[in-house]
Amino acid sequence: MDVDAFTAAHRDTWARLEELCARQRLSPAETDEFLDLYQRTTTHLSLVRSSIPDPYLVPYLSWLVARARGRAHTRGHRRPVPMAVVDFLLAGFPAALYRMRWWWLSVLVVSVLYTAGAWWWFSAHPEALFAAGDSEAARRYVDHDFVDYYSHYHPVSFFLQVFTNNAWISARLIVLGVLGLPVFVLLHVNLAGLAAAGALHAVYGRVDQFFAYITPHGLLELTGVFVAAGVGLRLFWSWIEPGPRTRMAALAEEGRIAVGVALGLVALFLVAASIEAGVTPSGWPTGVRIGIGVVVEALFFAYVFVLGRRAARAGATGDVEGDAVVAELPTRA
Repeated sequence: MDVDAFTAAHRDTWARLEELCARQRLSPAETDEFLDLYQRTTTHLSLVRSSIPDPYLVPYLSWLVARARGRAHTRGHRRPVPMAVVDFLLAGFPAALYRMRWWWLSVLVVSVLYTAGAWWWFSAHPEALFAAGDSEAARRYVDHDFVDYYSHYHPVSFFLQVFTNNAWISARLIVLGVLGLPVFVLLHVNLAGLAAAGALHAVYGRVDQFFAYITPHGLLELTGVFVAAGVGLRLFWSWIEPGPRTRMAALAEEGRIAVGVALGLVALFLVAASIEAGVTPSGWPTGVRIGIGVVVEALFFAYVFVLGRRAARAGATGDVEGDAVVAELPTRA
């Protein structure tokens, strides 16, 4: 096959596909034409790769096919970035949370039981609470340090510190989740520390203070951590039991969804950090502070099980649907 002759014969096709890729919006007729040109150009790329692997034509056609595929994912028109963000927050993210609900809800239940068990163990073995220091230091922690922690830093600085810490924990849970075991290690470290702090308050009869300062932000914050752990375990399971997919395809699909969930958790941890920096140390009545935490947690569950359920039933997955989107273009038009 002659490269120059092949290029001359199909140059107009490629130029027209480039033109349609650059359009802000496509009419129904242009959408049909776009799909036809995309399929023809994909065929041209296959022919060139198999017959005449030209070092200039192959990269160009690969770029054009990739650009057309990306254009296809916009379903015939380019959506403004703010609208894409709104779609993600109202459909993609809640749908992904809803579809993975059994994973992170299971982590939530097991984590609560583990924390309660660890609390009981520390209460039964109080000497373990003082292993790292004396009783005076423990008393100072309960009477002063625990509460002062929430107001020691400037609110903005404290907000950034808390948000960064939570985002880092969730990122490790998701990324290392592909290995399985690190999820349990990270959860153990964080939950055992929480249980130890609660048990230490119980030793000095200050459990009310512990819950008064942990509950307002802790409900949403810990839920976000449990979601990240559930997503990480789902990644691990995707290559252990991929179902009808290949292991790489299953891991790739779940990985894309995990990235979307991680981005959504950024918003969740921003809210949790705002509560921890603004509400927890505010000095408002305990009932008001805890009530804010409970209401925000209830709104999150409504977001998942009302909005997410509706979006999932409408077909949202939190993943880019790839070739299926291209195939649906004529019908959508």
